[in-house]
Amino acid sequence: MLSVTPDITIQDWELTESFTRSQGPGGQNVNKVATAVELRFEAQRSPNLPPYVKNRLKRLAGRKWTQDGALIIRVEETRSQARNRDIARDRLKELIQKATERPKRRIPTKPTLGSKRRRLEAKTRRGEVKALRGRVSDD
Repeated sequence: MLSVTPDITIQDWELTESFTRSQGPGGQNVNKVATAVELRFEAQRSPNLPPYVKNRLKRLAGRKWTQDGALIIRVEETRSQARNRDIARDRLKELIQKATERPKRRIPTKPTLGSKRRRLEAKTRRGEVKALRGRVSDD
């Protein structure tokens, strides 16, 4: 069981871990030990996540979200399988915590009268500078 927030806990049946060999160089031991961890969380079927958290999680996860509503996190940072497992679970926890935070609603504001004036004055000054770049007459 993984505790994310005081009211959200993830049961063990929702998580599936598979271990594979890590990519890249690593000497003779790399071909024998499966240290990379692929953590699969059945987010869409999870009864512990409210719908708004699921929607935000789907948007935050991006390519890690599968067609059938699972979240896949792959970690192969360290040579230790146990450490990679912990990192994967921590990343899942952080992602769900980020999805629980409601984004602040943006309040649209209008530009002040002074800022409008300054903008228009800057435009006229710039226009005058550009007007002086024209051809010089023989007068």
